[in-house]
Amino acid sequence: MNAPSPADKFFAFDNTYAKLPDHFYARLSPTPVKEPGLIKLNHALATELGLDPDALSQPEAIEVFAGNRLPRGSDPIAMAYAGHQFGNWVPQLGDGRAILLGELTHRNGIRRDIQLKGSGPTPFSRMGDGRAAVGPVLREYIISEAMSALGVPTTRSLAAVTTGEWVFREAALPGAVLTRIAQSHIRVGTFQFFASRQDNDAIQLLADHVIARHYPDLKDSEKPYHDLLQAVMDRQAELVAKWMGIGFIHGVMNTDNMSIAGETIDYGPCAFMDVFHPDTVFSSIDQMGRYSYRNQPRIAQWNLARFAQCLLPLLADDQDKAIEAAQTAIDSYPDIYQLEWLGIMRAKIGLSKAEEGDLELIQGLLGIMSDQKADFTLTFRDLSFAAKEVPVEQWRVRSHFDQPANFDAWAQQWTSRLQQENLSDGDRQTTMQKVNPRFIPRNHRVEEALAAAQAGDTQPFEKLTTVLEQPFDEQPENAEYATPPMPDEVVQQTFCGT
Repeated sequence: MNAPSPADKFFAFDNTYAKLPDHFYARLSPTPVKEPGLIKLNHALATELGLDPDALSQPEAIEVFAGNRLPRGSDPIAMAYAGHQFGNWVPQLGDGRAILLGELTHRNGIRRDIQLKGSGPTPFSRMGDGRAAVGPVLREYIISEAMSALGVPTTRSLAAVTTGEWVFREAALPGAVLTRIAQSHIRVGTFQFFASRQDNDAIQLLADHVIARHYPDLKDSEKPYHDLLQAVMDRQAELVAKWMGIGFIHGVMNTDNMSIAGETIDYGPCAFMDVFHPDTVFSSIDQMGRYSYRNQPRIAQWNLARFAQCLLPLLADDQDKAIEAAQTAIDSYPDIYQLEWLGIMRAKIGLSKAEEGDLELIQGLLGIMSDQKADFTLTFRDLSFAAKEVPVEQWRVRSHFDQPANFDAWAQQWTSRLQQENLSDGDRQTTMQKVNPRFIPRNHRVEEALAAAQAGDTQPFEKLTTVLEQPFDEQPENAEYATPPMPDEVVQQTFCGT
């Protein structure tokens, strides 16, 4: 590794996870690459983190993003974890191609991990090369930043760099490294790693670390570990409800991909729906539809049950009482999720008050959308333009239905329900357009940008990321980015990229 440079001073690391016992991780440095080159620096995120974008654009900083130079104060580690992958237990996973450089404390007091993804093999690589290709790196950059702009809790992307080397998958692909920012990289699978080894001391250490870092208000609780389970459940309910509200499908909701902090993490074969159907699946490896759009709330509960199992030694000395406490908590999850989801869906159709019959009204619209193959994003967006005094036949939203008669009947119910809201059409339109985006990372646009970038042209990538920074604005000059794909542009499958 090269000596630290003046640019390193902008990384003021304070590493708490690396102070935990050695069996929580493996200590090692990233593997240097041949020829680092900057693809993209996230200037807005750098500024938000209190970093200097100009300094981070310099060659010395690019070497940090590539793994060729360790910044001052870093303590690089690969974290250990286990997990259930598609329901199958894997006792050891861990960071097989990622290295945590260290932690920064944001000016608002929130701690952030700085991690390099694609930074070379680790003891957890399981025969892998530890590298990443340009396509998956830029895919995560595009979608994680879009999710942030859409108001969804998520890991973020600070920088993407090329390596000047090839990685070999089905073909030789240009290599890249992503600098990922997260509240932490602690997962349900991190707890499972120690629970499977019956290492109760490690489970308590980890739980105490999570409380101190993510849920500090629980420090003085009489039952901190019960409350930790509840707090993680609350965040996951909010997170998954937000996914459902924008038509996002994660694709690999394994327990090692569920963040204890409640952020969306690990953007592999994820995708956004165009045509709405609740059974939609994109991931090429999800052949049974375990992680379909419809199943995401149920799988979140299943994953949280695995987390609760890990906490059993901390919930009560008596095992039966611990199991009862955990089961009671997990059984409450559907109601917690339903409240979050209903709140989001009410807002999407312009309702601010909770009234009897709202669930049936929402489900009625979703059923028609599914039957009529309506575009998920544009149906809700264009519904915001509907005016009560204008005949339904003139509403632009009708254009998304092949046979709009059923929608017309629903629209009469909706306008009747709107009478209870006491909002003008203009005010309702404003509030609806704050939650219903015009722009999402359309799959065909993402694939178009990635194909161009792999061929050396990053302009489509730059344009797409710029459009997605303002998803709730109309942006008439960029209208083509809101347009659903033509039949020959439809993306049927997405791939993990590892």
